[in-house]
Amino acid sequence: MSFTSEIKKEICKEEIDAQMMKAQLCALFQMRASLHMNWQGMYLSFQTENATIAKHVFQIMKTLYDVDPRLSVLKKMQLKKNNIYRIQVFDKAQEILEDLQILTDSGLRYTPSVKMVRSEKMARAYLQGCFLASGSINSPKSSNYHLEMSSQEKDLALSVQKLMQRFYLPAKVIERKSVYVVYIKAGDKIYYINHEKSMYLAIIGKDNIENGLNIIGSHADSPRLDLKPNPLYEDSELAFFKTHYYGGIKKYQWTTIPLAIHGVIVKANGEKVEIKIGEDETDPIFTITDLLPHLAQDQMEKKLKNGIDGEDLNLLVGSIPYDKEITEAVKLNILNILNEKYGITEVDFTSSELELVPAMPCRSMGFDSSMVAGYGQDDKICVYASLTALMKIDNPKKTAVCIISDKEEIGSMGNTGMESHVFDTFIAEILNKMGINKPNLLDKVFCKSKMLSADVDAALDPIYASVSERNNASYLGKGVGLNKYTGARGKSGASDANAEFVAEIRHIFENNNVKYQVSELGKVDVGGGGTIAYILANKGVDVIDCGVPILSMHSPYEVSSKFDLYSAYQGYIAFWKN
Repeated sequence: MSFTSEIKKEICKEEIDAQMMKAQLCALFQMRASLHMNWQGMYLSFQTENATIAKHVFQIMKTLYDVDPRLSVLKKMQLKKNNIYRIQVFDKAQEILEDLQILTDSGLRYTPSVKMVRSEKMARAYLQGCFLASGSINSPKSSNYHLEMSSQEKDLALSVQKLMQRFYLPAKVIERKSVYVVYIKAGDKIYYINHEKSMYLAIIGKDNIENGLNIIGSHADSPRLDLKPNPLYEDSELAFFKTHYYGGIKKYQWTTIPLAIHGVIVKANGEKVEIKIGEDETDPIFTITDLLPHLAQDQMEKKLKNGIDGEDLNLLVGSIPYDKEITEAVKLNILNILNEKYGITEVDFTSSELELVPAMPCRSMGFDSSMVAGYGQDDKICVYASLTALMKIDNPKKTAVCIISDKEEIGSMGNTGMESHVFDTFIAEILNKMGINKPNLLDKVFCKSKMLSADVDAALDPIYASVSERNNASYLGKGVGLNKYTGARGKSGASDANAEFVAEIRHIFENNNVKYQVSELGKVDVGGGGTIAYILANKGVDVIDCGVPILSMHSPYEVSSKFDLYSAYQGYIAFWKN
């Protein structure tokens, strides 16, 4: 039995409800059925060379419409040719076609109606029907994995492509001998965007996916200030936004710098308003004020970490009153401006996600332009390097996966963080579409997978060298940094890569002339840190941290080396290709 036949048999064995039966039958008829007229009236004819599919269609029609289809077997005269199984329906043909929304007042439909594929389960069932009617698939164990379905109707092929893309399958359509073929194959690119905050991308490899994945994972979130749910207030005829800091910051670094506002406001009616103020040269910017040194004696005697309280990180946003004869006139004027420009009211802040980030563009740094200065390089520099590297990958041996995660700075929690199961679902969905998923296969795939946790490392700063151990520190300009383990003090919370995997990465980098350095984060008892590495390691993946060393990490303006960035880019390409 061919692999295609095995998959079709599995689909036919699956228990499905009446809605899914209709979606499957609609696809089968639109792909393979024909409509005829004789002296008795209209009748339907469907034929296939697969006995299991014929039985499946026969049973669905009896279950849904209480008809008694005529099943006949046609013998082919050629040697070694399959039989043809023909199912004909003489009763209720028009009723069936109308119920499946194939026959309408305007005539025959050659694409599924919106109602027929409105839910996820019905859309899946429709695609199953298309595959049963005209699909073929190679085993993922073969070197040329390929799935395709064909139709004589171009509009139907395009509809099937659109449905597949709904499930983030990068289907393409080509015309072949007057037939339109919808297909995916090894080397195809798949992606999933999770709540517009995290993203998973994959390029299907030539090797059997059961032998594991090559994963590179970074995170796109950076330390910042978020607006509180009820942020706007007025004090002494000045308007402010209350904030709540996100991630590990030195609070005093966020005062008296230009800040921009980014994010979304979602109104109660579901309308989403995108906000970006402070990036364009014509935009206003915002700031958080600080005490002048002449009056700051008490403040300056405090410990540095207590110099600015979190509750004092309030953003100055306006000073002009709407009407001097009313209370909180400045606050009212700000609300009026926001309402005129964005159509929002004060209560809409409660369903918003608004963030304050430095309004300072990235710039080349130094007389020699050897460095990059800019906000958010932890960890957007590794996002950039890994995503750019993925675009250079064509037909990898192993399936290449790129993770761009969220919430790393606050523990990777929530449904967009790596602690959620959404990434597992993404990989499981790929296994489903390949037709090979089975109990425990996802766990086995992870246990055979390898990963570079692409997160930045702390480069040695000679001004603050006392916190680093020079023999095991990373340095600016010496290549991408490898951290065998992270954690704190006695490796608490660390993901510790095994020696064999470290040697494997060294071998890949050295064979591809990738400059790298092996280091750890600071002296043993000074502090520590973590990445998403341990989360994937807990699934059984071999993981090592591999990122760009930077100075002034978590500050509003971090510094990196262009050479280290390029080394990371080269290293990521080499890892995926090898």
